[in-house]
Amino acid sequence: MGWLGALGQLVLALCRKLGAVVLFAAEGLSHAVRPPFHPHLFLRAFLEVAYFSLPVVGLTAVFTGMVLALQSYSGFSRFGAEGAVANVVVLSITRELGPVLAGLMVAGRIGAAFAAEIGTMRVTDQIDALTTLSTDPMKYLVTPRLLAGIAAMPLLVLVADVLGVMGGYLIGTMKLGFSSGTYLKATFDFLQVMDVVSGLVKAAVFGFIVALMGTWCGYNSRGGAQGVGAATTTAVVSSSILILALDYVLTEAFFAR
Repeated sequence: MGWLGALGQLVLALCRKLGAVVLFAAEGLSHAVRPPFHPHLFLRAFLEVAYFSLPVVGLTAVFTGMVLALQSYSGFSRFGAEGAVANVVVLSITRELGPVLAGLMVAGRIGAAFAAEIGTMRVTDQIDALTTLSTDPMKYLVTPRLLAGIAAMPLLVLVADVLGVMGGYLIGTMKLGFSSGTYLKATFDFLQVMDVVSGLVKAAVFGFIVALMGTWCGYNSRGGAQGVGAATTTAVVSSSILILALDYVLTEAFFAR
């Protein structure tokens, strides 16, 4: 029965870890409605998430739309359904690929940055110094980043949606032989409000997950430079896995019949 005991210990450890993350998130969000407030910290984190992540998210979206148009045309041409390329591109980008790829890119960039910055502060006792100076580390370090992740990711995904559809449009009109008016008409006739809304809701959730795992891993890092490196890796990997898992849950919630 040794394997059963080991499995039980693993499950209990996972439950403890999950509970710690949930309590951390609840405490961080609770400070958003309790003074004092630090709008300049929120603005700094917002710019870091939204503005400085825009190039990588934009490039990813454009090339994803291009590749998606090529692959769709290659597959649909076997069945004489080339006209569905525009429909597939806009539906895939707005519902799935826009929020998921943007979330993964932001996790690799911002999640790692949050974990490294806060982890360095932890191992160099700067967080303890904040407490000594009567400054709540959660309100000062965590809450602005959580709010910034929630607010900035939908804007990034909205831009990614536009650029991804534009990438498909460029390939469709310049390489695949679609007329501009026909491609745009097929795109806008097929697109529904719920397709965009569901992607933006996913983006807000993914932004919260990225900021949460980045701040939590950094806040709880130990062991000097090696611990900071491990926290950074854990933040990126855990954020990516949670994004993919929650993508299924949210898709089921929005589109299950």
